Amino acid sequence: MKLLKALQYLVLFAGLAFVLTSCSNGKKKAKGLENEIFVVADSSEYYYYEPVLQQIYGKVVYTPQPENLFHLQRKSINSLEEVKPYKNIIIIAPLDSRSYTSRYINSLIDSKVRAEIEKDSAFVFNKHDLWAKDQLVMILTGPNKETLKMNMLKENENLLYYFTNVSDKRIGRNLFNPTYEKKDIEARTLFKYGWMMYAQADYQIAMEKPEDNFVWLRREPNSYKERWVFVHWIENASPAFLDKDSIINRRNQLTKKYMHLMEGGGYVEFVDEYFKATEVNFNDKYAICTQGLWQFSDVSGGGPFINYTYYDEKTKRIYMLDAALLAPKYKKRGMLQQLDVLLHSFKSKYEVDPEKIEDLKDYYEEEK
Repeated sequence: MKLLKALQYLVLFAGLAFVLTSCSNGKKKAKGLENEIFVVADSSEYYYYEPVLQQIYGKVVYTPQPENLFHLQRKSINSLEEVKPYKNIIIIAPLDSRSYTSRYINSLIDSKVRAEIEKDSAFVFNKHDLWAKDQLVMILTGPNKETLKMNMLKENENLLYYFTNVSDKRIGRNLFNPTYEKKDIEARTLFKYGWMMYAQADYQIAMEKPEDNFVWLRREPNSYKERWVFVHWIENASPAFLDKDSIINRRNQLTKKYMHLMEGGGYVEFVDEYFKATEVNFNDKYAICTQGLWQFSDVSGGGPFINYTYYDEKTKRIYMLDAALLAPKYKKRGMLQQLDVLLHSFKSKYEVDPEKIEDLKDYYEEEK
């Protein structure tokens, strides 16, 4: 999921030789849950590293019920064959421990890589599609257990990013299906307002307020599994708007004015509890990500939301992209991640592929 500060660099150890090779041709698609990571480790080493691994991957998202980003499941190196088909795998051990997992890692690396690890220049190696398609296998090692632990703590955001990033890509490949794409909605927002995002078949435009530069898309309205996205923009804007107080104030103004979801219920408002704001890279643009909880003003319901607000220098617009859901009977972490991925499909018109623009022209009907 893109809920944390974006990674500043993706490859920590470019150019290092590594014995493991992979080719996705002929391999089955990786199975398992998106929020499940199998950790291959000897028991004593796992218990040593478990608090750090939980700190990195077990972060809690309040929806408002607490849900973990990832659930960790330890497996012995003797069970490696049964783990190989799954999506997310970590193999962890220091080089000097002589544990079975340590011996396995030692057997994989050549002398050059071992030298880099022993002088503490490398500790994490990622292999994509190693045993299955759409899989990430991460090997964590170090000259000794203390150094490895220190490096994991120091690079905790990067270590989390690797798995959230590959998970988002898997979700995107399933989500952005041309067969179920509502091109009429995409064409309408592109040619009328100058932006578009991927529109799933079961979304509909619930409201357009051109005077306030506000468009609201809803999925399964007035149900117990509702999702929505709204887009708001400010013309001739200044980047100075990008602070959390301005963003929350503007969001509250918009939701109070327009977003009354259930008959007899109040309007949507921000909840202070569990709120956080972080600086992120949103599609190669500086943005403020605000996330937390919303509720009806009469406290009859609520749920989680995620909001990206950024300044588009080329169009001189501030864009506010907001996604939320109401699903009191369901786990929400996975649905929230799907909404996050959906928001990242957003583009200003100048960013849209010219062939896509030509394709969408046939779907746009001018207003009479």
